Amino acid sequence: MRIVFMGTPDFAVPSLANLIEKGHEVRAVVTQPDRPKGRGRKLCPSPVKKYAIKKGVDVYQPVKVKTSEFRDMIKGFNPEAIVVAAYGRILTEGVLEIPKHGCINVHASLLPKYRGAAPINMAIINGECITGVTTMLMDKGMDTGDIFQKKEVKITNSMTAGQLHDILSTLGAKLVCETLQGIEDGSLKPVRQCNDEATYAPMMTRETGKIDWNKMPEDIHNLVRGTNPWPAAYTFYKNERMKVWKAEVCTDIVILKDVFPGTILDVAGDGIKVACDKGAVLLSEIQMDSCRRMSVEECWHNLDEGEVLG
Repeated sequence: MRIVFMGTPDFAVPSLANLIEKGHEVRAVVTQPDRPKGRGRKLCPSPVKKYAIKKGVDVYQPVKVKTSEFRDMIKGFNPEAIVVAAYGRILTEGVLEIPKHGCINVHASLLPKYRGAAPINMAIINGECITGVTTMLMDKGMDTGDIFQKKEVKITNSMTAGQLHDILSTLGAKLVCETLQGIEDGSLKPVRQCNDEATYAPMMTRETGKIDWNKMPEDIHNLVRGTNPWPAAYTFYKNERMKVWKAEVCTDIVILKDVFPGTILDVAGDGIKVACDKGAVLLSEIQMDSCRRMSVEECWHNLDEGEVLG
């Protein structure tokens, strides 16, 4: 099938790779412009651009997509389908109407749950046990199009957003090719979403990772997992930012009513026990602004029992 592929981050690369491997004619790759990164603010290409160049596929990086020039460019490729995976831009109806099979989106949730920019993170932060990927026929709404296929994935109690990202990225790549095959042979028909069941996953910011010690231990544990590797959960120790990379729920502690949430209850080689609502969490891997990421076993002697985090 003649394809125009639109995607930007690492999540989208396996989908592009699988399309090429399965013999689809990828006529063009559209990705976001190079962005400045690092201390030197050097312009860096997206992961999708890097892969496309490696495979010899033409790459286009429009600054704006809501223009007649962009629409005409896409129309010139005469695609039978446009495949979209985390492109990061909203397409106009004029573009959506170009391919005869429509625009097929790979979304990292079981729609209509977790529409929006951060479905992987929010599924973990909200304590979900099941998530997955969905392929859908795009319309002008935000992840509101009719559904072709879904595949489920179990979220384990220790899984981070980074680990789940990699699982869903690979699964999405497989599913989108199955969806294209089903569209081509007529075995797949899109089914309308139930808007009444929709939930949303807004874009993550650095502030998303701020730990509220007034919350339950399970909520804090989920926040730490759901913001790993970005933006990372954090709190403050003696006015210095402390990122928390690993935490677990303490099952053997009863918190007295007069203990302030965020109080360090115990410091030892296995971790820092911190009071929160109706329990405590054990922080086992942290990173101070002035240090590298490390296990508490390496730095516990620098932390004081009785200090209040946050």
